[in-house]
Amino acid sequence: MVGLTGCSIWKGDAAKPKPVDLGVNVPLLGVRQAWTSKIGTTHGMPLVIQVRSSIVTVASADGVVAEIDARTGRDLWRTSLGESLIAGVGSDGRWTAVVSSRNEVVVLESGRESWHRRLPTQAYTAPLVAGGRVFVLGADRTITAFDAKSGNRLWSQSRQGESLVLRQPGVLMAVGDTLVVGISGRLVGLSPENGVVRWEVPLASPRGSNDVERLVELVAPVSRVGNLVCARAFQVAVGCVNAARGSLDWVQKAAGSQGIDGDKESFFGAESNGVVVAWRRNDGLRLWSNDRLQHRRLTAPLLLGRSVIFGDDAGFVHLLSREDGKPLNRIQTDGSGIAITPVVAAETLIVVTNNGNIFGYRPD
Repeated sequence: MVGLTGCSIWKGDAAKPKPVDLGVNVPLLGVRQAWTSKIGTTHGMPLVIQVRSSIVTVASADGVVAEIDARTGRDLWRTSLGESLIAGVGSDGRWTAVVSSRNEVVVLESGRESWHRRLPTQAYTAPLVAGGRVFVLGADRTITAFDAKSGNRLWSQSRQGESLVLRQPGVLMAVGDTLVVGISGRLVGLSPENGVVRWEVPLASPRGSNDVERLVELVAPVSRVGNLVCARAFQVAVGCVNAARGSLDWVQKAAGSQGIDGDKESFFGAESNGVVVAWRRNDGLRLWSNDRLQHRRLTAPLLLGRSVIFGDDAGFVHLLSREDGKPLNRIQTDGSGIAITPVVAAETLIVVTNNGNIFGYRPD
């Protein structure tokens, strides 16, 4: 099983196309820095920031896990596991789960390590903690369920896939009473009780003559409204699936490598060249595209109010209009780059940089 990072399509900085000049920033939407915190380097770790009400949970590649109050930026608890991490964070408020570089799922209860269990393979997707269980999606497409309290393995479901996988978060989520997982180019609905497959819907199929060309993965984050889950298949397509019926609503060609975000009307994402696109949710019609952020290695977006927000590899946070993609503001962080999708909690925009600096921003 070989892992491939989404940005490895670049063959070094010499081959990276020059970004489009951003021009002078004209702040049409006022934003101020409310607080800062620190977690430790996140470079190379496919971190997902976990949000629950006013609380965010973050982790670093060197094994620090912290729960932070988004209103103040202060720690609620902080733990050093003493080992490096390759995926996280999943949490339901009581239990928090990460994956170590030793291929172990590590579970903490209220900030203290509770148990750890060996996995059959590496995992680059944050564990899902829900219903008193911890679910882990392995790089070999194995889904394993553990009892969150005891750590006992409840079931395991293996699915065959291609030999090449992405070293970035995949799809692992709960929709009602169904566990929804991205396996290669398909969304698959499983019973969380025993792992039995309830339905599966293809968004893309492997094609090509070699492993790279045949690579098809669904990437996180996804955009969910009710039972409708819209997702991106890496470099191939975007589409929407009804998770209650297990049926495909529509699929459209799209060449992006990061996930999407949206609401009941539309959703947004960036193509691999940095062109930002908006799609209409009910049929996939392209509403607009904007090429101002080309070649900036954008994160997946966050839809927040009238803004669509991206981080980039130079450490800028870009706020674009959801109506037409025009710039509303641009914020500079620490310059180390942003690879983690921004989140919102307690009316605070939260951004984590590669150096592990955490910034909380609020409207002016």
